[in-house]
Amino acid sequence: MEFDFTWILLGLPIVFALGWLASRLDLRQLRIEDRQAPKAYFRGLNYLLNEQQDQAIDAFIEAVQKDPDTSELHFALGNLFRRRGETERAVRVHEHLLARADLSRDDHERAQHALAQDFLKAGLLDRAEDALHKLDGTRYQEQAWLTLLSLHERSRSWPQAAEVARRLQQAGHGDFSARLAHYQCEQAAQLLHKNGDAAGARQLLTDAITGAPQAARPRIQLAGMLAEAGDAAGAYEQLVQVAEHAPQAVPLIASEWVRLARRAGRLPELVEQLGHSYALTPSVDVADALVQADVARGAPIQQAREGYVRHMAQEPSLIAASRWLAHEPFAHEGAHATVQRSVEHAARPLARYRCAACGFETQGYFWQCPGCLAWESFPPRRIEEL
Repeated sequence: MEFDFTWILLGLPIVFALGWLASRLDLRQLRIEDRQAPKAYFRGLNYLLNEQQDQAIDAFIEAVQKDPDTSELHFALGNLFRRRGETERAVRVHEHLLARADLSRDDHERAQHALAQDFLKAGLLDRAEDALHKLDGTRYQEQAWLTLLSLHERSRSWPQAAEVARRLQQAGHGDFSARLAHYQCEQAAQLLHKNGDAAGARQLLTDAITGAPQAARPRIQLAGMLAEAGDAAGAYEQLVQVAEHAPQAVPLIASEWVRLARRAGRLPELVEQLGHSYALTPSVDVADALVQADVARGAPIQQAREGYVRHMAQEPSLIAASRWLAHEPFAHEGAHATVQRSVEHAARPLARYRCAACGFETQGYFWQCPGCLAWESFPPRRIEEL
């Protein structure tokens, strides 16, 4: 029986036609899917621009379902969940990304960084710390270290904070010597008050002075320790060093400096030093210290208080006026207390210190702002003088 090639010749065009039709159907389906995915994606972006986060999330979920391999959509979705406070869903999205074997190195680092942010947002600080440590050696390393530094400061883990600060400084990310000095001062205070370890506290303060000679706080703190131990002369010398290395801090130490000078028998020397400081930068606290020094040297209070008048001639000051008024005789002496109380009430808000970073105001001076946690953000001058 002979094979008839006619059927083959007739079938070839049919097979070709069917193949062409199938390919056209596949291409059409791909085009439909390609159009749908970007449509959902751009719809989500539009919702974001209009601050409609709920609708944006729905659109991105739709886009992810149509194209589950697209990492950018996962990142957008995870960030949206975090911004809305849905940190559990954000964590799941970023952990899913990290579990993917086909993720590029850059996207893996990005997902790890996003996961650390999720934990921070959720307040899971231990898990956030672990996630941040995994960013060592990545392009997010500096950000991770700075975040770790903030975490250790908030938890008052000063040795760990010091370790991170040293790593940042060694890596060339800035000068952290002043910050390290603060950490050592905090550790010294803990050692002294909790453990009674005066020797250990003094060594920490000495190390802080060596590492940051320009810092005022270690010397002020050391002066306080020496004064409590009965070493007025040593404490006085520490404050002399403060005036030499950090002259802007003299208003903070002026009154204590007078008390120490009186105990150490060095009042004439101190008056000269305070006068020099006041000539460079007039300050109501230094003016007040000069009045105290004059009284300590035996000057009558009515004569010594003229220092307030001289200060007001240079710098109008309600604080100085209140202190001058305290010893001014009244024609109607019965009104003195009422007037004095009113002036002091008006002057009290002006005697506060104000954080230059966040505006937090306080009666006492803080080395770290209780509001924004910035270091040395309080100018050592009263609000009245700013």
